Parts: sequence; structure tokens; C-alpha cells
Amino acid sequence: MSALFGPAGSSEAFSKVHKSSLNMPAYLKEMGLDCFEYQCGQGVRVSDSMGASLKQKAEEQGIVMSLHAPYFISLSSVEPEKRDKSIDYILQSAAAARKIGAKRIVIHSGSCSKMSREEALDLAKDTLSRARKAAVEAGFEDIIFCPETMGKFNQLGNLEEVLELCRLDDTFLPTIDFGHLNARTLGSINSKEAYEKILDEIENRLGHDRLKVFHSHFSKIEYTENGGEKKHLTFDDDRYGPDFEPLMELIARKNLSPTFICESAGTQDIDALAMKKSYLRHI
Repeated sequence: MSALFGPAGSSEAFSKVHKSSLNMPAYLKEMGLDCFEYQCGQGVRVSDSMGASLKQKAEEQGIVMSLHAPYFISLSSVEPEKRDKSIDYILQSAAAARKIGAKRIVIHSGSCSKMSREEALDLAKDTLSRARKAAVEAGFEDIIFCPETMGKFNQLGNLEEVLELCRLDDTFLPTIDFGHLNARTLGSINSKEAYEKILDEIENRLGHDRLKVFHSHFSKIEYTENGGEKKHLTFDDDRYGPDFEPLMELIARKNLSPTFICESAGTQDIDALAMKKSYLRHI
């Protein structure tokens, strides 16, 4: 097994030529990429016919699919009805993932609002546990929940919190968004040692089997000192990090096989390919 590389959603280059995501698998295959993350951030709207077509085309081209669940999921909301609604959104995402042939769904952790981080994490753990139980009961036991590290200070989802969420169930995998982690720590991911510390923490908390195949988002992200994440950038930016090269060397050296989804602003396909080329130089 090797690491997989691909974009989140449609890049500027893709959108100039194609109108439908049904063209994405062939486009990515021709570029030399491996995977695609379908975006349901604004809500889950995947028809049976469209889902079946996308699944077939992805399988024909050997493109591995994942799906990003709605952004408005809040596992840690203080309002019980919002947490219950979040479970519904997760189930909708699992159903959509099944349609398009995706095994992994990326889930935002929520916010800390006016609670302590510990209180928010307790609420999120309860919601995610109930969502997993509901998914299994609905026949989606093969869909893997991938809680995501977040980039703003007031959001639940630092590395420790996401790993704690993943400890709820042996099937959960973390979505390690290195850009988010760099933003919320004000640029601390600036060396191979910083990356190695993150990988070691995943292994220590979740074991080698889950480290080997973790899910990941990667982009350079502008941040502010009083809030964290501000906006996604492209790899051309030379002010903000993180730099992908040291991570690619580590992934190759450790013989890991994560899925890297690039979330650069408009150049996510080009930048995903840059990551893959760097990785291949080290294996």
C-alpha cells in the first residue's frame, strides 16, 4: 500500500473545462492522482442516479472516494436538538457515501461556545457515540467516521481532542488537517521534528494500524494571533505554512499509507500532485 493523493472538490482548472463532478475521476486519473473528496459541506444532496454514476466512474478509473459531511454539524452544541440533528446529518452523509462508493466521511468536531473544552469534548463524545450506534443500526457499519482537527482557537478539535474522539470506536480514523493544526498553534509545524511528534502522538493514542492509514487534509493556511485559521492559500504562498516536503519524507520513511486530500484555494489538484511527486521521490 502507498499513500494516496487527491483534491477536495473542484479546482479552478477543472471547473474551467468541466461542469459535472462525474468528469472528475477521469480527470484525476489522467493527472496521475489517486483519490477525491466529495464535498457536502453545505448539505447532503446526492441523488441515487448521480451517486451510482460517480461510483461507477470512480471504480473504472481507480479513484478512491471520501466525503466531507456538512460544516454545520456540531457534535458539542449545548442544545440537545442540534446534537440530534447532527446525528441525522451524519447518517445522511453515510448514505451519500454509500451511493458514491466512499468508505470515509470527514466530520467537524464542533465549537467550545461558552463551555470549557472538557465539557465540549464530553458532549461531542456522547453525540459521536450515538451517531456510530445509529449508523450501525441503519446498516452503515462499514462507513468510517473521520473526526477532523480544526483551525480556530474556539473550535473543538485540537490534536488531543480528535484522538480522544477516535478512541470511542476502533473503526474511527482521525482526519489530521496539518494546515489547521499549524494555524491554531500559530505556525508551530515548521520542521520534520514537529511532524514526527504529531505522528508519534497518533501512534501512541490509537496504535500503529490506525496511524498507517489515517486520513489527512493539507493546505497552507493564513492565520491570526487572536483567532487561528483565517483562510486557505495555495502552495505558492511563501509566508504561511506548513511545508509539505518534510512530511512526505517522513511518510515514505515510515512506510505509512495515509490518504492526503489537498484543500488549497483553487489549486488543490495541482498541489496534490506536487505532494505526490515529493512522496514518490522518497520511497
